[in-house]
Amino acid sequence: MSQQRLILSSPLLEIVISRLTQQLIEDHQDFSDTVLLGMQPRGIYFAERVGRELSRALGQEVPLGYLDATFYRDDFRRRDSPLRPNTTNVPFIIENKRVILIDDVLATGRMVRAALDAMTAFGRPRKVELLVLIDRRYNRDLPIKPDYTGKRVNTLESQRVLVEWTEQGADADRIWLVG
Repeated sequence: MSQQRLILSSPLLEIVISRLTQQLIEDHQDFSDTVLLGMQPRGIYFAERVGRELSRALGQEVPLGYLDATFYRDDFRRRDSPLRPNTTNVPFIIENKRVILIDDVLATGRMVRAALDAMTAFGRPRKVELLVLIDRRYNRDLPIKPDYTGKRVNTLESQRVLVEWTEQGADADRIWLVG
């Protein structure tokens, strides 16, 4: 029997998003040379929330795209069943821009590595920063660390983080530690 422990939900989730947004504004000011890239599949919901909060605080739209790194994964050809790609939608040039790569959960770091490879198809950014809602410490396979973190969670390898967004049909936004 698997156990679930609630690690984040409303209204604390909104406070975390607001804090992250304020940190981004401190570091990027008017966002004139900064773009947001949400990682498919689940990072896009978090990226949309961050983008909306930034637009509201700044009074202007911040460029937001979706990046799918499916074909750049290091386990792509090792799977028994083929992976299904998600939509990539990067409606801007990232050449010489500051890119904030956004995902809901950082665990091994392998998806971030794949996203960095996938990003090269859209130009060479000046700088890439990583923003994650949940940082699963003690699970990293690669030396990747977030620049902005909503919440750090100590997890065992047997555990996973389950993120439920209302945009995906959940009745409320909740983040669970399962295992």
